Amino acid sequence: MSALVDRLVAHVLSLEVRLLACQARMTARTDPEALHDLRTTVRRLRSLLRPLRGLPGVEQLEDAAAAVGQLTTPWRDREVLAAYLLEHGQPEAAQRRMAQMAEAYPTLAASAEVASLLMILDAFPRFLRASQRQGLLERLDKRIEKRLGKQWKNLDVALHDPAHDRHRLRLLIKRVRYGIEAYPELDRLPKPALSRLKSAQGALGDWHDCWQWLARAELEPDLQPCVVTWQATMAKAEIKADRVLEKLSATCFKS
Repeated sequence: MSALVDRLVAHVLSLEVRLLACQARMTARTDPEALHDLRTTVRRLRSLLRPLRGLPGVEQLEDAAAAVGQLTTPWRDREVLAAYLLEHGQPEAAQRRMAQMAEAYPTLAASAEVASLLMILDAFPRFLRASQRQGLLERLDKRIEKRLGKQWKNLDVALHDPAHDRHRLRLLIKRVRYGIEAYPELDRLPKPALSRLKSAQGALGDWHDCWQWLARAELEPDLQPCVVTWQATMAKAEIKADRVLEKLSATCFKS
């Protein structure tokens, strides 16, 4: 058990280092991937924390990570849209959004939400060690396996629901995938699970982008030239996503 706690502490520290690097990159505006990397790191942190719920310090850290996620989501959506517009012959619309992003990066990096997350994250390894000394981490591996198994079961139920919600499926798939990656030593899932999950997440991500952009086009007139393309792309993405989800269900779940 001590080895598992040691790996957990090491993982938390590595995530803290990555977040600090992302914060510095956003402050300096050195590259366009800093915000994406920040959000991915926060997502991995939340996946690491989810099976630990109930332990001291976890709720506060989860809340802080969620706050950063909520703060940065609309900006990341704008960033992805700007990149699409630039690549697909809409440079003026792209540049308007890129200019907004350039101003937003240092503001986000200096936000109270990011500062709070880093402060709480810095203290979290001490909470883990205190919990270990108090005997609160007994059978930690079983606790984590149980939580990961519950996430897998929830995805199984959702996949076999004829009226499944693609939005919810996308979130469940991301949750299961990042849970596997957070605790690879406790992975008990079928061998092809991770690759199938990645494929399903990608297909649903393409669909989600079009769905979201079409909704934005109703409020942002400069997106109107893209509407017909997005409608067609979304229809194709729905078909592809359903096909990938069927393959995931068939290979990784029992009917």
